[in-house]
Amino acid sequence: MSTLKPNRRHFLKGASLGGAALLASPMGIVSSVFAQTNYAPTKSMRGGSNNYSPNAPLVDNLGSGFFVHGSVLKAGTGEPLANVRIQIWAATARGGEREPSNHGSVLTKADGTFKLEMIQILPNFGEPHAHLAYDDNDFETVFLRPVMNSVNDRSVEANFVLATA
Repeated sequence: MSTLKPNRRHFLKGASLGGAALLASPMGIVSSVFAQTNYAPTKSMRGGSNNYSPNAPLVDNLGSGFFVHGSVLKAGTGEPLANVRIQIWAATARGGEREPSNHGSVLTKADGTFKLEMIQILPNFGEPHAHLAYDDNDFETVFLRPVMNSVNDRSVEANFVLATA
């Protein structure tokens, strides 16, 4: 009668085989965790909803020289979302975040991207930043407040991964 004495080699071999089985399985734990990790829903940022104005109109631009851009994807699958309304507002030379001419909405393209040209964003409370919101009924509301590295930046990017409501 032989007695098996577990050692490091046995442990590593067993762990490798178990890991390979999880990776190979089309519905394995790793594949579902991988999908959730890569396309987890975006959480609202603190201060993102400050000076929000519901139903800001769709606009072609809010001035020129500065771009706010990004993408909108569906949580879980990463599918690009077309015709999603994103609202954008910021403090500019025209006035603060409450100034109506500093608020506007855009729709995403077929590939889920959006872009809005506007007047240069100025610091508000010491930081140059924009505000963006998704607030329609199909997905959970998300407010973002990306801060620019410098007042000299000419663009800011914000990306949304939306979870169904």
